[in-house]
Amino acid sequence: MSGTTPVDDTQPVQPLLFVQTNDGVAELALNRPERRNALSLALLDHLDGELNRVAEDSLVRVVVLSANGPVFSSGHDLGEMPGRSEEEYRELFETCSRVMQKLRRLPQPVIAKVRGLATAAGCQLVAACDLVVAETNARFATPGVKIGLFCTTPMVPLVRSIAPKVAMEMLLTGQPITAQRAYEAGLVNRVVDEAELDGVIGELCDTVKASSPLVLSMGKRAFYDQLALDEPSAYERAVDVMTDNVQRHDAQEGMTAFLEKRPPEWRGE
Repeated sequence: MSGTTPVDDTQPVQPLLFVQTNDGVAELALNRPERRNALSLALLDHLDGELNRVAEDSLVRVVVLSANGPVFSSGHDLGEMPGRSEEEYRELFETCSRVMQKLRRLPQPVIAKVRGLATAAGCQLVAACDLVVAETNARFATPGVKIGLFCTTPMVPLVRSIAPKVAMEMLLTGQPITAQRAYEAGLVNRVVDEAELDGVIGELCDTVKASSPLVLSMGKRAFYDQLALDEPSAYERAVDVMTDNVQRHDAQEGMTAFLEKRPPEWRGE
């Protein structure tokens, strides 16, 4: 037994995803800082399951997606990828795509809180969120081309968030863009100093929570539905949603409260 190092099994295993819910806000924090928050299949599975839970929790009004450590996410975990079978690769990319689409379909608004670098599938994760607040030193990149793996799945939400020419430059060159350029391109809603990040996120959450959760859910779904439609079809979809929306209690209550100059009382119906 000499020369061996005893295994310390008393240390708690850190979760891949930290989840904290407070006052209607669920914060999901990627927790693999030692791996630059790389999106392993296990982490994606955890995130998938947590999004399912949040979707059914009527007490959660807003979701904040963040990360522990200096890097938001470096994308897929390359340590898991070489030498896999076609079925394993497909499972990985399908799981990742399912998580990204689930963010868009979640009834609650999702706000990304970005510190540091978000690359490849990490940039995809940011682009899939509804709103993005980034600290000044954040950077965004789709550098897969540099290692022979074009960022094809990350480009799906990216090109739906920013101009095609900007997205293509990121995809073809793999070069990162600054938080300021990401803001100018439409990927980021606000760029703030790191010290202000939590405060700005809190203000956004409070503003969102002031509205009817039902109405936000209906509007979010309609927003993403109409993106894929031509203009006449988009208007047809919008008319259907507004006709449904206006008949709901919260719309009637909201209009009445406005006319009576009082705060509305939402019932989520």
